[in-house]
Amino acid sequence: MPSALFRSGLLDGQVALVTGGGSGLGRATALELAACGVRVVVCGRRSQPLEETASLSDGGRCLPLVCDVRHEEEVVGCVDRVLEEEGRIDLLVNNAGGQFLAPAEAITAKGFRTVLRLNVDGTWLMTHAVATRAMIPSGAGGKIVNVTLSPHNGLPGMAHSSAARAAVENLTRVLSIEWARFGIRINAIAAGQFATETFMTKYPRQMVEAAAETVPLGRLGRPEEIAWHIAHLASPAGDYVTGAVLTIDGGRDNWHGRWPSAADADANGNPLMEARAARSTPPDG
Repeated sequence: MPSALFRSGLLDGQVALVTGGGSGLGRATALELAACGVRVVVCGRRSQPLEETASLSDGGRCLPLVCDVRHEEEVVGCVDRVLEEEGRIDLLVNNAGGQFLAPAEAITAKGFRTVLRLNVDGTWLMTHAVATRAMIPSGAGGKIVNVTLSPHNGLPGMAHSSAARAAVENLTRVLSIEWARFGIRINAIAAGQFATETFMTKYPRQMVEAAAETVPLGRLGRPEEIAWHIAHLASPAGDYVTGAVLTIDGGRDNWHGRWPSAADADANGNPLMEARAARSTPPDG
């Protein structure tokens, strides 16, 4: 299926590696990149969802590879396999990640380490392997996109993931400075609430049903809305963008819920305004 937004062949000749490409935002990203002409390798821990993603891609442009990003030897093997098959890596999308909903006092040391290992260690291992084995030796540089979370003003029930994603965002900024000399551009996308299968089916029903009302735009994001931004960064339009954190969350990072709220509106739903005394004389001018 062609891209709904970009012209066919926009990214012809590029090779991308997308972690966590078997579902959700990773799958949407892989399919969008393939539709733009990219040869995409999707990796993850389970083969079946990766193969499903590959079966949905345009023209057999998607190769599934099983890889657990928490294990360095698997990461190195994955990167080497991509280089063996495709000869280059132009784009890395670090989408693999995960967390579980729990108040901070209920998170064990093991649970905290597990989330950090997947989100921080996994991102670092894959980023370092792609940079040092592909992008730097080639002399051509490349682009890396790290998918993190919004909001940034605190995410109760996700202390472990909040810590992990903050680490990834600062790592993004540091590497954008250090690796600029190699022509590597690295950015992060902080995703808000998106209507992925995981969110819609695995989180508490009352949370899912109320999620849209926490967003100023009044709806959940669509996975392709993340994919479009990643394709944009992969295109020449992203050549001067590095070290940025792009928040895509319908305004949730700035305000919890729609505005005006019931407390900030009149009976007709219009925003309240300050009452001002009438002037006795017109203002000058």
